[in-house]
Amino acid sequence: MSEAYREAGVDISAGDEAARRYQAHAARTWRSEALTALGGFGGAFALPLDRYPNPVLVSGTDGVGTKLKIAFALGRHDTVGIDCVAMCVNDIAVMGAEPLFFLDYLAMGTVDPAVAEQVVRGVADGCAQAGCALIGGETAEMPGIYQDGEYDLAGFAVGVVNRDRIIDSSAIADDDVVIGLASSGLHSNGFSLVRKLIGNAGIALDTPAPTGTNGLTLGEELLTPTRIYSPTALALCREFPVHGMAHITGGGLTDNIPRILHGRWVVELELASWRVPPIFSWLARRGDLSDDDLFRTFNMGVGFVLVVPAEAADGVVARANELGERAARIGVVRSGEGQVLRRGSWRDSRP
Repeated sequence: MSEAYREAGVDISAGDEAARRYQAHAARTWRSEALTALGGFGGAFALPLDRYPNPVLVSGTDGVGTKLKIAFALGRHDTVGIDCVAMCVNDIAVMGAEPLFFLDYLAMGTVDPAVAEQVVRGVADGCAQAGCALIGGETAEMPGIYQDGEYDLAGFAVGVVNRDRIIDSSAIADDDVVIGLASSGLHSNGFSLVRKLIGNAGIALDTPAPTGTNGLTLGEELLTPTRIYSPTALALCREFPVHGMAHITGGGLTDNIPRILHGRWVVELELASWRVPPIFSWLARRGDLSDDDLFRTFNMGVGFVLVVPAEAADGVVARANELGERAARIGVVRSGEGQVLRRGSWRDSRP
């Protein structure tokens, strides 16, 4: 080991130990198409051409954002990896793509093998939920860039869909129904605003969650991982005609749904048609936030939407619920200019 490099702040041995700890976690995500193990210079994956004879690769990349600050404050690092995977695989699921493999990038001021292992354990948990293989990644030690005890985490997912099965939202039509799949909470968006509100009010993360959720503390509720929708979305695409899908991330329902409307349609949302979790009303009161702020910053209880023909809507809702989601009809499509209109009040949302 280079003593000079360690004196400069980089401990190669710590990085090697972290990489060794990753092996068992990555092994839980293995698929038969994965041709290499962690530790090489690249990860190799054979396309499953028996199921995808006309394959199109779909890729996505994202991070966890300032939600990581909550993990730092609580000293809990085993769930943010799930967030990282979810943000990527949910994005590519929008096009009907099955996630095949995943790579992570973990950058730390000083590599702590125990913390790094917790993070990658979460990445592996997310990959296992999504059914994709963790085939590689990078742990970078960057003193002077990140403070001790802090890190950044990003991920990269690659999926596949047959060309004739790509969901590109071109089939969306008048009177289609919008189906919402419930979120697990804040997911990984809006945390800069959340942290500002909490900080300004001097609220400690170890206080009881203001929503009274299962005895959790506020910090624990905020760390609830992003829900992974890709298995459900793909199952629904196989069984029903799905005209379009959207992952509700930064920009909320207001900005994400129009991304699939191509300037041709309006979605009318009935705000009382789904359950808005109490954390959002608490934030609204705490920050005196307008509905425009709320719906453009947070998912407001809907993490993923599907646009389907009216005659398929009830079947999609029932099947999604069978698959473990909380699904509801939340709106309809009308001719228009690519925007979301809100009807009614979310404060009257169903319990």
